[in-house]
Amino acid sequence: MTSTAPAPGRLHPADLGRTASVGLRTRRMRAALSALGIAIGVAAMVAVLGLSSSSQAGLLAEIDKLGTNLLKVTPGQSLGGGDAKLPVEAPGMISRIGPVEAVQSTGKTDAEAYRSPHIPSLNTNSLSVNAASLRLPAAVRTSMAQGRYLNAATARQPVAVLGWDAASRLGISRIHPGMRVWVGGQWFYVSGVLKPAKLTPEIDSAVLVGYEAAKKYLDFDGHPSTVYVRSDTDQVKEVRNVLAATANPQNPSEVSVTQPSAALEARAAARSALDGLFLGLGAVALLVGGIGVANTMVISVLERRSEIGLRRALGATRGTIRLQFLSEAILLAMLGGAVGVVLGTLATFVYAGVKGWETVVPVLAWAGGLGAAVAIGAIAGLLPALRAARMPPTEALRTV
Repeated sequence: MTSTAPAPGRLHPADLGRTASVGLRTRRMRAALSALGIAIGVAAMVAVLGLSSSSQAGLLAEIDKLGTNLLKVTPGQSLGGGDAKLPVEAPGMISRIGPVEAVQSTGKTDAEAYRSPHIPSLNTNSLSVNAASLRLPAAVRTSMAQGRYLNAATARQPVAVLGWDAASRLGISRIHPGMRVWVGGQWFYVSGVLKPAKLTPEIDSAVLVGYEAAKKYLDFDGHPSTVYVRSDTDQVKEVRNVLAATANPQNPSEVSVTQPSAALEARAAARSALDGLFLGLGAVALLVGGIGVANTMVISVLERRSEIGLRRALGATRGTIRLQFLSEAILLAMLGGAVGVVLGTLATFVYAGVKGWETVVPVLAWAGGLGAAVAIGAIAGLLPALRAARMPPTEALRTV
């Protein structure tokens, strides 16, 4: 039984793999250093795309947890250009909309809050003092970090609840009985501290008191400055379209309606804006790695002239020599690319785990990284391969 011999000048894939790896196996340190540049470039590309995708996935998961059905109603500008006001009845009127599930509000006062009356009046720490309704934390999807929120009794008394940032700026890390802050020129007892409100960061920097207490102690006029509306998730758009007219039927143009989750989604999209910059840096590293591969292949051709001459004398064609060295360059770059994919994926996994995100490495990241490595290897190895193929056998054998 006879076996089919390969056509003259042709190599079996297995033979091509062995000949292409000769230079890598005999000069391991040089090959490793050449592949290092490719590995760094691919690792940077995979890590950038992986971290960006993982960050977006984490933020979108957080948005889903907080809910996309929160709408915020605030006063806009009046026709005369001044600051408009929401009617006192606005929260009650909004609650009559069918798909609306919860309505809570805050009202900004002119009072300022300090840790004690001895603090200079200029050191406001950018804190606001707001009247707040009794079920506000549930509406904005936050809860108490310490203490208790306002209730029907404490909402009428000089009692305050601090937002997360407000407590930090006032130097309060732990609530204890009898703790007080100086609000509007008088002492208010602190009953609790809220956890961060991701969708409504304005609450984090606020000192919250009850509506009745604000009217009694802080000369509050009763007009809400922000109304938080939770609606049926499937009818958010419909509710948003009628909120302005419902909150202020006489002047709906003076009402602003926003969706806080939309801002977070925009931020998730904006996080990928700098991806191009970091991908460019990865491309530069790939280019440097490609130059290293080209340099390695040029030196390899010069050092292996006797091998080239011997192979040509034994019948190897120029095409075979060219394919051998081109395959060696591609194999070298591919090994660097594979190492880069592993390093980039590992970096994404570690960082996403620290941040508590879901680890996401897009197929485009690792496939594109490997593809770029192969392309760089082919380009870097083309000129040395052509040079090796053009070398006459007699000259190659004469220069040992």
